[in-house]
Amino acid sequence: MSTSLRTPYPVAARELLRETLLDAALDLARRRQWSEVTMADVASAAGVSRQTLYKEFGSREAFVGALTLREADRFLAGVEQAVRENLDDPARALAGAFEFFMDAAAENPLVHAVFRGGSDELLELVTTRGKPLIDHAVERLAAVMGSGWSSASDRDCRLLSEFLVRLGISYMTLPDDPSRMTGESVARVFGPYIERVLTA
Repeated sequence: MSTSLRTPYPVAARELLRETLLDAALDLARRRQWSEVTMADVASAAGVSRQTLYKEFGSREAFVGALTLREADRFLAGVEQAVRENLDDPARALAGAFEFFMDAAAENPLVHAVFRGGSDELLELVTTRGKPLIDHAVERLAAVMGSGWSSASDRDCRLLSEFLVRLGISYMTLPDDPSRMTGESVARVFGPYIERVLTA
């Protein structure tokens, strides 16, 4: 007789605590300048002690890193879905993925805090100290491309992913750029490349 696997209570409780703390920080970023948000503010907004927050994340730097990575993964999940929904039309897949990315970025409070909120602490995580985040995004995007377009080599998928991730980050600094036009531009430039790769 098979039994369904359940997440142990301590693990589930810890995951809930982490999500609550990260959600509280995101809400604060929506309402205030990030440079003014303290760890005590985050803990208070989440309904826990400052000590609890530090016990879970260790430091402000680790907490900010976890927040940035979680939001990046949320973006990437939407990007991956856009690619999967258009596997039969590579150019449309690229356009849809980029449109989703830009639309989501325009509404995300952390993105506003990074690029338009004057926070050096956050900006460094996607610029001078951005390699781990960029590598993570490139690996995820390359993996979904490789699984959907099996005739494309790992090298080609990674190369395209690298361009798209870095292009996406650069466009996030231009909030007035129309996302749909950006998506169409990406498809126009990179569509022929991926089509050539798929037919090589």
